[in-house]
Amino acid sequence: MGDFAAIERDLLAALKHDGARLLEELLNDPALPGPENPPQTDEENYGARPKVVLTCLGWITLRRPYFYSATRQVGRFPLDAALGLVDSYSPGVARWMCRAGTLAGSYQAASQDLLTYAGLDIDARQIQRMIVHLAPSMARWRGSQGPVFSPAAGDIFCVSTDGTGAPMRRKELPGRKGKRGGKARTREVKVGTVFTHRKPDQPDQRPERDDNSTTYIADIIPAQEFGSLLRAEALRRGIARARVVVFLGDGAVWVWKLARINFPEAVCILDYYHACEHLMLLASALYGEGSPLAKKRFRRWRKALLKDKIAQVMAQAKEDLPTRSQPCQLAKKQIAYFERNRSKMMYQTFRQAGYFIGSGVVEAGCKTVVGQRLKQSGMLWSRKGARQLLTVRCALLSGWFDGFWKHHNSAGQTRAFAE
Repeated sequence: MGDFAAIERDLLAALKHDGARLLEELLNDPALPGPENPPQTDEENYGARPKVVLTCLGWITLRRPYFYSATRQVGRFPLDAALGLVDSYSPGVARWMCRAGTLAGSYQAASQDLLTYAGLDIDARQIQRMIVHLAPSMARWRGSQGPVFSPAAGDIFCVSTDGTGAPMRRKELPGRKGKRGGKARTREVKVGTVFTHRKPDQPDQRPERDDNSTTYIADIIPAQEFGSLLRAEALRRGIARARVVVFLGDGAVWVWKLARINFPEAVCILDYYHACEHLMLLASALYGEGSPLAKKRFRRWRKALLKDKIAQVMAQAKEDLPTRSQPCQLAKKQIAYFERNRSKMMYQTFRQAGYFIGSGVVEAGCKTVVGQRLKQSGMLWSRKGARQLLTVRCALLSGWFDGFWKHHNSAGQTRAFAE
């Protein structure tokens, strides 16, 4: 039988070649009903113009009528719109390019994946340009969608946000300060998640997210703008019908300002694990870093947080303030943190209500949405390129990527027939 893999490969190539020729003949057949698109009053039909298009079967050449208005100095190809072509690519290929470029570790890897799995030789730069070209259309389409109410959604509606750094090119970092006064190497990507869950049946049961209920947004914009985007996503996801709205976050000031402005009705919960980190800092400032007493107090206070005893923790911390200036200032800083977030740390109450007390969903989202794609070794991004890639990646991970392409294909045909 010889090399079976080679037989498969050659047979597939032959079938695709023949399929491409059949598709080319079909689309160029004068008898094929096309878009009923006669020239407008100020247009002239300049006859058929050729265009080479890459389809899932391979390259084909289309001959399509060209209408031009000398008055408006605008030309158009109705067939291009009817077929949903994106530059020189069929909608099927454009969709594959977006998917591969977003999910692969790099654009070069995406190019290799398309060649390996689909037999399409597409340069990595073309995949990048496709994503940059289509991402704004995806964002506009998503923004135009009305509320979607899932009958499987639970009665507890959760919103969470966090930030993570993405490595940027030097020209994207003018005037920005890095950590500890050094040079900035990243810009903050703000990530938001929306998901639903039901109250657990048993008191000792932990809540679990509803299947396929998590959607993401991510962008490199100021917190005020991001808050509006997160609010819009929550409205699309049906926050208006939620019995309870919970907002989860860490101790960052911008996070709670965003929550206060955009989700004033929410039950705000400070991530328990972030609270524990600050407890350790407090114990270290009071009793000495790594000391047996610091470890003992931390273990006791961590349990106290789970019993709604934050007031007792603060009272003991204030009694034990050190006399030395620097440790005293460090301890007061942590005490102020707990005072500021006291109402968000009633973890026993929150657990009894069946809520999450950790922001692990959005922290995992930071790794999945941003880290796995934008933080590969040697990567440096432009702000525009990173933002467009994040739009498409969120579409894929949130489950509305296919919905956009259905709209894209049907809208192209509608426009062509309506012009």
